[in-house]
Amino acid sequence: MSSDTALDALAIQPVAGPVIGTIRPPGSKSLTNRALILAALAQGRTRLTGVLDSKDTQVMIESLRRLGLPVEQDLIAKTIDLTGCGGQISAKGAELWLENSGTSIRFLTALCCLGEGQFRLDGNARMRERPIAPLVKALQQAGVNIDCELGTDCPPVLIKANGLKGGAWSVAGHLSSQYLSALLMTAPCAQTDVELSVTDHLVSRPYIDMTIANMRQFGAQVSEPKPNVFAIQARPYQGSDYDIEPDASAASYFFALAAVTGGDITVEGLTREALQGDVHFVDALVRMGCRAEYSARAIRLIGGPLTGIDIDMNAISDTAQTLACVAPFAKGPTRIRNVAHMRLKETDRVAAVVTELRRLGLSVEEHEDGMTIHPGPISPGTVATYDDHRMAMSFALLGLRQEGILIADPGCTAKTYPDYFSDLERLCKMAR
Repeated sequence: MSSDTALDALAIQPVAGPVIGTIRPPGSKSLTNRALILAALAQGRTRLTGVLDSKDTQVMIESLRRLGLPVEQDLIAKTIDLTGCGGQISAKGAELWLENSGTSIRFLTALCCLGEGQFRLDGNARMRERPIAPLVKALQQAGVNIDCELGTDCPPVLIKANGLKGGAWSVAGHLSSQYLSALLMTAPCAQTDVELSVTDHLVSRPYIDMTIANMRQFGAQVSEPKPNVFAIQARPYQGSDYDIEPDASAASYFFALAAVTGGDITVEGLTREALQGDVHFVDALVRMGCRAEYSARAIRLIGGPLTGIDIDMNAISDTAQTLACVAPFAKGPTRIRNVAHMRLKETDRVAAVVTELRRLGLSVEEHEDGMTIHPGPISPGTVATYDDHRMAMSFALLGLRQEGILIADPGCTAKTYPDYFSDLERLCKMAR
């Protein structure tokens, strides 16, 4: 793979045969940012291992420091030591800048409501287009003085905090599960117990299960007496030693690498019982014709002849772009359903995927809730990535089978996986 500085693009070199190898992706962004919030709110010291270092985690760490929390990070050892605030934020106000990190701004918005003083959270131009109103409205109903400063239902968010009361809370869940996760993680630090209800259908339920599992690791008492109704006891988190799993969303690209090249890839550190729902991307590839083997410490994916499928990816939508870049190599069309909420991510991911696949000569139908991809010959071209790390990582797969594919702005992968292209090159080297 070579970089063309004139185009600020990376040329992907095709492989001559199946890619075979083993890899351990970096720590999960979702788990790292959740663990940082819980460690910050806990009583006592927490040690996190396997920590991801990326733009999204960097803005979270910097924000916690601005809130008065001493975060000690060892980038080489991939560890963080943090003594939490016991649910009592010491800073009497702060200005927080979150770039385009949705988990960071949503989780920290709820956390800042535990403080006393004025807190303002903002991000880049795309962040100012990403809705946060469901979380703001839920916190307003919980008694917090909080508003979207520009009246757009998007950041910046302005909070005049005076602690967080407990009681009955409710939140809409159809746009993002992160609003619910933010409230769940903050609830144990409220003044009284919380009953938290989702007022409509909830997207990406596996992320909520992940959040609750993380909370319990830090001592929270959470139950679900009725579907999508959560009871949380008001009791402080306790510091904990916590090892972060490799990122299952990042692993999807390597599982897909085996699928599109007829290869054999083992991803270490992930199992069928992983906390991250995106591990079930493997099931989609098995449906398409691949074979999976599970062990206590790894998942192995062996490629085979691929057949298009019709699949609901609501629960694993962060891997929908990956599947969309496997689909061109299958026999028959692939229909990806129930992922309309992808339109509110780093970019409108449904429209972006459709546009770029068409740019490369493929026949693709765009639907309100997803897309249908028809297999066919792929044309050379430069893929626009829309400042979206997942566009860059997924579309690189096409270049392993088709000469002349370039990835614009490859550096956008720094959001969650700064070393993605070097790791991909290492795996592919022997197949060239």
